[in-house]
Amino acid sequence: MKKETVPAYFGSMVFDDRVMRAMLSSDVYASLKKTIDEGAKLESGVANAVAIAMKDWAVANGATHYTHWFQPLTGITAEKHDSFITQSPDGGVIMEFSGKELIKGEPDASSFPSGGLRATFEARGYTAWDPTSCAFIKGKTLCIPTAFCSYGGEALDKKTPLLRSMQALNKQALRILRLFGNEDVKCVRTAVGPEQEYFLIDKEMYEKRRDLRFTGRTLFGAKPPKGQELDDHYFGVIKPRVAAYMEDLNEELWKLGILAKTEHNEVAPAQHELAPIYTTTNVATDHNQLTMEILQKVASRHGLVCLLHEKPFAGVNGSGKHNNWSISTDQGVNLLSPGDTPYENAQFLLFLCAVIKAVDDYQDLLRVSVATAGNDHRLGANEAPPAIVSIFLGDELNAILEAIETDTAYRGMEKTKMKLGVKVLPRFNKDTTDRNRTSPFAFTGNKFEFRMVGSSDSIACANMMLNTAVAESLKIFADELEGEEDFETALHGLIQRTIKEHKRIIFNGNGYDDAWIAEAERRGLSNYRTTPDCIPCVLEQKNVDMLTGHQVFTYPELRSRYEITLENYSKTVIIEANTMVDMAKNEIIPAVESYVLELAKTAAAKKELGAGLACRYETELVKKLSGLTERMAEAADALEDALLKLGDAKDMQEEANAIRDTVLVKMCELRLACDEAETVTAKKYWPFPTYGDLLFSVN
Repeated sequence: MKKETVPAYFGSMVFDDRVMRAMLSSDVYASLKKTIDEGAKLESGVANAVAIAMKDWAVANGATHYTHWFQPLTGITAEKHDSFITQSPDGGVIMEFSGKELIKGEPDASSFPSGGLRATFEARGYTAWDPTSCAFIKGKTLCIPTAFCSYGGEALDKKTPLLRSMQALNKQALRILRLFGNEDVKCVRTAVGPEQEYFLIDKEMYEKRRDLRFTGRTLFGAKPPKGQELDDHYFGVIKPRVAAYMEDLNEELWKLGILAKTEHNEVAPAQHELAPIYTTTNVATDHNQLTMEILQKVASRHGLVCLLHEKPFAGVNGSGKHNNWSISTDQGVNLLSPGDTPYENAQFLLFLCAVIKAVDDYQDLLRVSVATAGNDHRLGANEAPPAIVSIFLGDELNAILEAIETDTAYRGMEKTKMKLGVKVLPRFNKDTTDRNRTSPFAFTGNKFEFRMVGSSDSIACANMMLNTAVAESLKIFADELEGEEDFETALHGLIQRTIKEHKRIIFNGNGYDDAWIAEAERRGLSNYRTTPDCIPCVLEQKNVDMLTGHQVFTYPELRSRYEITLENYSKTVIIEANTMVDMAKNEIIPAVESYVLELAKTAAAKKELGAGLACRYETELVKKLSGLTERMAEAADALEDALLKLGDAKDMQEEANAIRDTVLVKMCELRLACDEAETVTAKKYWPFPTYGDLLFSVN
């Protein structure tokens, strides 16, 4: 039987523009498109017509239920399924779905994180349809992308603030474009292409490790003889079992209209990457949440487990999610592309400066946006950028900005004095690209790549902060330039001043070098190494003013994010610490003791056979392992004591600080003792698969 081609089934499970155009009347379709493209109000009659068409399409494709699919503050997606059935007078059922059910749902909100936004007796929450993100079928359920808010109207999800941030950036970017005489653009949107890194390991081995099952990462594990030292996994030939997985994965993603484009082996053994084509930020966010779910679902079919933790294995590459971010008009013009004419260059340079200013002014918020317990292990280690936020521009752009700043000749394509808006402004290459893999925020030709996002994290957080910070820069620029009689002179002065004031954030060197840490401190850049260090920044007045000023968050919503992030951090590490104690006391120490007993019996048997028989190996190893057993037992007890003392903390910040300063230290001490014991314990006694087993088991 001939298999369907990709174009034939791509988007077959999506209620996309092709389906809407075919199933809706021309008037309904035009009204819905106006809502999607311009944010026009959705009339109830249109909603009913869309709901009927959506239900008919879904039922025809095998769906029996629908759900409002949303993204609560757990970081994953949520769904409550309702069937389409309604009882008919003759005792049977009919399949119904109304505009009211499409637009609004009422899931119980009581068990989702709220950070104090709702009281227990105000459990009700509301979901509201996001018509800009297409509905899709997953299994037998029609999934309707929605926002999620509390009974009082506060955002309880990640999508609502993201949509608000996109709206804020659109408003301010349009003001800038009007200054350049562009009256035709109706909308400016950000687009994102998140590169997703992940590990694949054998499911049977995964099931034998409680740390992987409970926490998503290995809490113990000695370094294997071979890791990623030879760089032979990166872009290497994809193994048959992995290739079969990727083929199945692509088919599932393509059916859902997810533009999966690139796949390859990553740096570490068992690590891989999937990269999509860019799409509008809220849609990209939905797609990435779906991608993570499908990565794990498809892995199970192949006897594999997909690990999305930022650092599932110590000592090898961690997994990130490079957030490729750009700004474009509804006419397809990329505002971060240098363009073909000097005047386009001037517009590009203003938007470039807006991003530079935003990243410098709100570097703390960008760090907050990627703050998790898992990402704390990754940042600054094995291919991940450091925790210090900086921008890489490349030599050409850097030279141009220096020439503008100093009003000197640009020694590039043309040796001319930099003055914006005049004919001698040199053109520069569109393909100015990044060659610095240690940069957290790098210009890569016509976009910026924010590399600090963790592999398991929602991209909504990073993009809502980035969108809003850039919107603030653009607002400041527009406020200054609007009404200026000599626009070109004012523009030149603004760009020149912005470069001078914010050049400290630009760094083209090695982000791993210890000298950069000292240099960054001299420049006044922040260095928040851990989640407890950076989370309080959310409530700093400048950040509150900026985020509330653009109506992306209210203060109570910001306060809730502060509390939820700290709570998640603490709970995550506490679960890890308890798992470590459990594994050490119930698996590792008994296993080592059993091996010690065998060694002791062997030594005794040798002595019985004859005094001259050598048993130095057994004797010395018994001594070493006995000492390590004591270390492990003491370290496990110390870790338990540290966990008990967390109950003395006055608030969540104090608890998180205690975890950072004490619990993590005790966890490290326990791990060191256990990992050393692993290196000298016979393999048949070690109670679970080792790093060598896990990283090299999938062929």
